[in-house]
Amino acid sequence: MEIIDTQKNSLASIFPDEGKVPDAQVLDAPVHQREILIDGKIRTWEGPVQAVFSPICLRNEDGKLNKVEIGSYPLATENEASEALDAAVKSYDFGRGEWPTMGVENRIKHIEDFTFRMIGCKQEVVKLIMWEIGKSLADSEKEFDRTVEYINATIEALKQTDNKSSGFEIVQGIAGQIRRSPLGVVLCMGPFNYPLNETFTTMIPALIMGNTVLFKPPKYGTLLFCPLLTAFRDAFPPGVVNTVYGRGANVVPFLMSSGKIDVLALIGSSKVADQLIKLHPKTNRLRTILSLDAKNAAIVLSHANLDETIKECVLGALTFNGQRCTAIKIIYVHRSIADDFIKRLSNEVNKVKIGMPWETGVLITPLPEPTKPGYLKACIDEAIALGARICNEGGGEIVETLVKPAIIYPVDSRMKLFREEQFGPVIPVVAFDKLEEPIDYLIHSDHGQQVSIFGTEHEEIARLIDPLVNLVCRVNINSQCQRGPDVFPFTGRKDSAEGTLSVSDALRSFSIRSMVATKLNIQNKHIFNTIVHENESKFLNTQFIF
Repeated sequence: MEIIDTQKNSLASIFPDEGKVPDAQVLDAPVHQREILIDGKIRTWEGPVQAVFSPICLRNEDGKLNKVEIGSYPLATENEASEALDAAVKSYDFGRGEWPTMGVENRIKHIEDFTFRMIGCKQEVVKLIMWEIGKSLADSEKEFDRTVEYINATIEALKQTDNKSSGFEIVQGIAGQIRRSPLGVVLCMGPFNYPLNETFTTMIPALIMGNTVLFKPPKYGTLLFCPLLTAFRDAFPPGVVNTVYGRGANVVPFLMSSGKIDVLALIGSSKVADQLIKLHPKTNRLRTILSLDAKNAAIVLSHANLDETIKECVLGALTFNGQRCTAIKIIYVHRSIADDFIKRLSNEVNKVKIGMPWETGVLITPLPEPTKPGYLKACIDEAIALGARICNEGGGEIVETLVKPAIIYPVDSRMKLFREEQFGPVIPVVAFDKLEEPIDYLIHSDHGQQVSIFGTEHEEIARLIDPLVNLVCRVNINSQCQRGPDVFPFTGRKDSAEGTLSVSDALRSFSIRSMVATKLNIQNKHIFNTIVHENESKFLNTQFIF
């Protein structure tokens, strides 16, 4: 397979000429961010910056494709990271600060205030998501809206949790009130593929439970947070939210080595997570909430409804270029139907729309990681050298940041596509004869997030369910792997996750149960009653939040 000549290939024609981007989708101006938020103040940055180029290429008058520079952001140093850390530590103040001791109802009001301000920035944030990471306009809007829905659902879940905790438990003459309290300073690091939503699925529950936060935007998907800095500053007390900019390899190890980070919330690579955790001087004190690698398999049984199966596999493998941890990353198909499955899958994959993010119905868009096309090419070349083939016409063609989806078959254990999470529009397919083969794959895989089973015979599906629920954390029947609905638990086994993220689970992940207890005698009853009736404590109270 060779990289295609950009002047001759139809894939190259997908990129528009300069000046041909729809007016509504053109960035008003490049976003040259020179602001960082530390300790409730937006500071002007005068140091070095990182230029940001969109994966979207435009064709100039000479026919050459060029990436569009859409802005730049601060390349801050350890000094600024240290100041941000000190601000978060000071704001938390060993649990004595304004934010951790604030009543739940008031913290909710701050979150609601931020959400209102955030909604006012929707158009700008959505456009930056689209241009920064190449996500389709429809999916960029969906990511923003889903994030707002997640925040509102988190608020409602906390109200329910807090209201259930508003009474007293009396056991063996001891009365106690048990509530959830914060953990301390949280470092939030989100991924580039869902830079807004997945950053906020850790950041919002961390904040609403009373923790103070440092958040480092992802390498790709940084500028979209710029419009929100003022909202963070105005909605929260000083030091509650602080930004960390700069190259991760320079600033994040410093933060972890300080020992002042109480919680690491990372959505990204398991290798990175392992390295960062080891840097903390007191790992037994470090709480980790991690959503990491995944190599989710689809198992297509001999009796599967292929029309529905192929529809789900195409969406599961290729939505947003397959750059989702929940994407289907490898397909096991029963050998008796493998040829028919490959033929029909190829036909459907070749119907997938490849285009610019603002086009309606587009599924494959430019890839944000500069090295990704080359990596995918290397994986495909290796598989071909070891006996596999590209099954769909034009599969694997590359022009700049566009990669045409490729179905690779037959894949085996010698190949990277069998072992590694490709995180791109390549679909490895493996034929199997016995059910033990895909089960054995999942047993020996380093990952354990989800699996999809496609079939119509309930007895065989049932035989798969029982072992698979002990190997992965979600088994999907006749449907693609996915995260939602957000009230469902989202986690994984082995190298795929640590901790659980969902609306209610996240609240528990970023807090710990604390209690106030006393022996029931006349004096202690009087003390408790007085504190409660006079509203003298924000923790020890019986108020309901409506």
